[in-house]
Amino acid sequence: MRRNYIIFTSLIVLTVVTFAIAYILPGLLEGIPLPERTLQQLFYTLLAITVIYTIFMALERAFRKQITDERTKYTATKVLSVLEILFMLIAVASIWVKDPSGLVVFFGIVGAGIAIALQDVVKNFAGSVIIMLTGVYSVGDRVQIENMTGDVIDIGMTVTTLLELRGWVEGDQATGRLTIVPNGKVISNPVYNYTKDHSFLWDEIELLLPYTTDWKRAIEILDAIARQETMDATSIAEQEITFIGEIYYLPESDIGPAVYVTITDKGVNLSLRYVTYVRERRIMRARLNKMILDAFSKENIEISSGTQTIAIIERKEGEGSRPPHP
Repeated sequence: MRRNYIIFTSLIVLTVVTFAIAYILPGLLEGIPLPERTLQQLFYTLLAITVIYTIFMALERAFRKQITDERTKYTATKVLSVLEILFMLIAVASIWVKDPSGLVVFFGIVGAGIAIALQDVVKNFAGSVIIMLTGVYSVGDRVQIENMTGDVIDIGMTVTTLLELRGWVEGDQATGRLTIVPNGKVISNPVYNYTKDHSFLWDEIELLLPYTTDWKRAIEILDAIARQETMDATSIAEQEITFIGEIYYLPESDIGPAVYVTITDKGVNLSLRYVTYVRERRIMRARLNKMILDAFSKENIEISSGTQTIAIIERKEGEGSRPPHP
C-alpha cells in the first residue's frame, strides 16, 4: 500500500507542475514561444492517468476488504491491473490522436510493430490472457509444464512463478527454488494440472516377493491396510468424481484400493494402487510402507531385493567331475 501512495503522490505532483507550466507559465513569459499545445496534451495525459490510477486503487482497496478468499482476491487484483493498463492506453491514445481513423491506424501500426519486434513478449502476454480466460491453472494449483513442476504462487502479465517441487528432493516436496515459466508455454506445450477440479490422484507401491513366500496372505494384508488408511481420501474422491463427471466425460472405474499381481522371473510382483490427496502423496506412501513392513514382519513374509542368488558347488575329483583336459 505504501508503494501505491508514493505513486499516487508523484502523479499528483507531476500533474500540478505540468498544469502550471502549460497554463500559468505562458502568461508570465509573454513573448517567449512555448509548445503550448504539447504541454496541454501532456497535462491531460497525466491528469487522465492520475484519475484512472485513483479509481482503480480505490476499487482494489474495496475488493481487498470485501473478498476474504485469498485466491479470489488475488485474481480480482490481477484483472483490475490489466483493465487499468488498458484504460490508460486508450486514454493516452485518444488525447494524442484526435482523428478516429488516425487512432485506428495508430493502434494498427503500434500493434504490428510490437508483434514483430517483441514476438516472445506478445506470445507470453497472449498466454496470460489464455490462462485467465480459460483457467488452465490458477494461483495455488500444482502443475507441470514441460519438465518443470511446482505450486503456482504468482501469475504475471508475461510469466508464471512456481515454487519448485522435486528437483533434487525425492517426492512431491518443495526445493525452495522459484521457477519462472513464460506464459507462452501454455500455447505450445501441454500443461499437467494436479489440482484442477479435484484434490486427489492415484499412486502405486510395488513389492517383489519370492515364490517361496505366502503371496496370497501378502495381498490380503496390502488390501486391508490400504482400505483402512485411504478410507477418507477414497470417500472424498468419489464425491469429487461425481462432481467433475457433470463437466467431463469420465468412464466408470473402481476408485478403491486394488492389488495387481504380475509373474516375473525374479518372483511375484505386487502393485498396490490407492487414492491419496495430491499434497499428501509422500506422507501417505511413507505411512503405508511402514505399516506394510510391520505387518509382513509379523507374518514372516519376505520381500525380495530383486537380486539373484548363485549357488557355487565344489566337487571333489572322482565324484562325477570331468577329467582334466590333456
